[in-house]
Amino acid sequence: MTNQNTAAILLRRIEYGDYDLIVTLFTEAEGKTSAIAKSAKKSVKRFPGVLEPFSLIHVVLTRGKGKGMPVLKEASLEAPYFKIREDILKTSYASYWAELIYLWMADGQPQKNLYHLMIHVLNELDRGEIPVEILSILFQMRFLSIAGFRPNFDHCHTCKTDLDRIECASVVADPAKGGIICPRCGGAIGNALRLSKGTLKQLMWIDSNDLGLASRIRFTPTAIAEGLAFLESFVPFHIGKSPKSLKVLRDIRRAMARGAALKAQSGRSQGNSK
Repeated sequence: MTNQNTAAILLRRIEYGDYDLIVTLFTEAEGKTSAIAKSAKKSVKRFPGVLEPFSLIHVVLTRGKGKGMPVLKEASLEAPYFKIREDILKTSYASYWAELIYLWMADGQPQKNLYHLMIHVLNELDRGEIPVEILSILFQMRFLSIAGFRPNFDHCHTCKTDLDRIECASVVADPAKGGIICPRCGGAIGNALRLSKGTLKQLMWIDSNDLGLASRIRFTPTAIAEGLAFLESFVPFHIGKSPKSLKVLRDIRRAMARGAALKAQSGRSQGNSK
C-alpha cells in the first residue's frame, strides 16, 4: 500500500451504493484519476462537505499493488470557491469547464498547462473582477490549443486567402473545417455563424499572450456574444461530445436575459406613467 498526498480539482462525483462516492480528480502530476470515497455520504470527520465539483482540495489517496481504484482516505479544502457557489451563473460556467476537462482527458496523462489554466480561471471567477464571459472565452481558447484543436483563424480554409486580405468585415465560422471561410467561399452556407475580423483578432490575442494579461482584455458586447457562440459550438464538436452542463448554462443565460428584459420594460413603463 502506498499513500499519495496532492492537491486536486474535483471534476465529478457520482454515488456508488448507499454510502460511497466515486470521485474524479484532476491533479498536476497525474492528470485525471478516479478514486472511491468510502462512506463519504455519512463520514463528516473525513469528508466535511468538501467533495463538491470544481473545488480545489488536498487529498490523501491509498493505492494497492494491483490495478484497482485508489481509495480516497482524506480530503480537505484548499480553495472552496464560495463566491462561485453563491452565484448560479458562475457555478454554471465552472461546471461547464470542469465537464469539458472530464470529457476530453484520458486517465493518467498529466496536463500541467490545463491544470494551471483551470486554477487560474477559477481563482479569477471567485475574485469577481473579470467578467465571467471573458474568462470562459479565455478558458475555451486555451483549452482548444492544449487539446490540439486550435482553430485556424489565419486564412480561409478553402481559398487560403489571409485574414487581413479578406475584404469583408466578417467571415464564416465552420467547426467542421477547423476554422474560418471567407464570405466568397462560404456565403451559401445556411444559418452560418459569422465572426467579425475584430473578434477573431481578439480571440487570437487572448490565446497567445500572458495568461494574467489575457484575462484583462476588453471585449465589446458584440465580440463577447460572437466569441461565446463560436467557442460553445467549436469545442463540443471537436471533443466529440456535448456537455450536459452547456445546456444548463444556456438555459440559465436565457432566463437571466428574459428577466433583465422584463425588468427594463417594467422600468420604462413606470417612467412613462409618471
